[in-house]
Amino acid sequence: MTTTLLDVRNLSKYFTITSGTFRRNAGMIKAVDNVSFSIGRSETLGLVGESGCGKTTTGRLILRLIERTAGTMTFHHEGKAIDIASLQGESLRRFRRHIQLVFQDPFSSLNPRMTVFDIVAEPLRAHGCASRGEIEARVESLMRSVGLDPAYLRRYPHAFSGGQRQRVGIARALALNPCLVVCDEPVSALDVSVQAQILNLLKDLQEQLGLAYLFIAHDLSVVENISARVAVMYAGRIVEMAPTNDIFQDPRHPYTVALLQALPKPEPARGKVRPVLPGEIADPGRLPAGCPFHPRCVHANTCCRAEMPCLREYTPGHIVACHRAGDNLFGT
Repeated sequence: MTTTLLDVRNLSKYFTITSGTFRRNAGMIKAVDNVSFSIGRSETLGLVGESGCGKTTTGRLILRLIERTAGTMTFHHEGKAIDIASLQGESLRRFRRHIQLVFQDPFSSLNPRMTVFDIVAEPLRAHGCASRGEIEARVESLMRSVGLDPAYLRRYPHAFSGGQRQRVGIARALALNPCLVVCDEPVSALDVSVQAQILNLLKDLQEQLGLAYLFIAHDLSVVENISARVAVMYAGRIVEMAPTNDIFQDPRHPYTVALLQALPKPEPARGKVRPVLPGEIADPGRLPAGCPFHPRCVHANTCCRAEMPCLREYTPGHIVACHRAGDNLFGT
C-alpha cells in the first residue's frame, strides 16, 4: 500500500474578472496556479504565505467546496486511488467522511442556536452512520478526546472561550474518523498561550488517531513544531517546499527568507533594524512578467524579470522556484 494519502498535481483555480454593463471578460485571476504536492499518511504539511496567496483556496479545492480549473487530486484509501475531482452525488458525499475541515474563526464557525452536543453530532446524523445511542456515546468520547468535560454538552457556544470553541470545532471534524484534516489557520484568532494548547492537542490527536494534516497558516513560527514539511506559497504558486528543518536553517527563496526575518525575536538586538520587504504582494489578476516576486526582490536580475522560474530540486526533498537558489545569496 502506498504511503501517500493525497497526491495533488498541477492544481489550478482561475476566476474570471468581468466589467461593464454586459459583464464582459476583463481578465483572469490566477488564485491557484499549477500547484503540486503530496501528503503522506499521518504526516503534517504546512502551507504558508501572506493573505491572498491562494493557500485557503487550495484547501477549498481539495475539499471540493469549489471546483478546480485544471489539475488532478488523487486520494489513496483502502488500496484504491480516488479521483476527487470526478466524484459526484452520493460518491462525493461518502468521500467527505475522509477529509474534514477545522475553520479559522471559532466564533463564526459554530451555530449559536445549536448546543455543543448537536454541533458535534451533526456530521454523524447527516451521514446516518450511527444510532441515537451510539451518537451520544461517540459525542461524549470526542469531548473527552479534545479536553472538554461532557457535562458541557447541553451548553451553547456563547458559554465557551475561543480556545474551547476551537476544541468543539476539532471534535466536530473528528466525528466521522477522517484520514485527513484541513486546518485553515486554526489558531490565528486565538491568544498566544491558547495557540500552544491547540497545537499540542492537534499533535496528540495525530499520534492517537494516525491523522494527516494540511495545516494552513500565514506565520512560519506556528508551523515550525507541528509540520514535517513546509510549502511556501506566493501569488498562487508554491515557491519553495522542503522538510521543516531545511526551511528554517537553509531557505533558498528570497520570499521564504523575508518571512523568516519577519518572525518576532525573543531577545531582539538593541538598535538593530529589522529588514522590511518592499512593495505589496503581487496582484493575481496582473502578475508581472518573469518571476512574480521580482519587483520585491533585491537579488532580481535580468533573467528574473523575463523568465518564470520552475520548481527545481536544490537538494533531495528541497525544491525551489528561484533562478538564484544556488548562488548562496540568502541568509536569515
